[in-house]
Amino acid sequence: MALKVELKPHERIIIGACVVTNTDQRARLLIDGDRIPILREKDILTPETADTPAKLVYLAVQLMYLAPDPMAQHPTYFSLVRDILTAMPSGWPFIEGINNHILNGDLYHALKESKKLIAHEEKLIAAAKRPQDAGEERKSA
Repeated sequence: MALKVELKPHERIIIGACVVTNTDQRARLLIDGDRIPILREKDILTPETADTPAKLVYLAVQLMYLAPDPMAQHPTYFSLVRDILTAMPSGWPFIEGINNHILNGDLYHALKESKKLIAHEEKLIAAAKRPQDAGEERKSA
């Protein structure tokens, strides 16, 4: 079954090992093929934008998804998982889901599960900042 993708002007997409950049007009692509990794620009993390432990996990899964040999990224991924679970044990259900998808060879869904881990991390960070901010407001009042 073919995948239909509409690209905004100047939007980029990774198809297999290629980066495709759209011109200055909207474009529709019909991509047909089996097991070709495809990532839209909004779903791509770079080492510079992977600035939290959960985003680093996502980046490792992304590299597995795009790599011809995903297992080459396993040592990095599992090291990051150990670190994140030490700091954030509540992330285990998400890590378990990511691991299951990786073991089944379904790296696209592992990426989607990694996004849930990022959202969970963001909630924890926001919750940790809230009491601190409230305390600072009381001091200045």
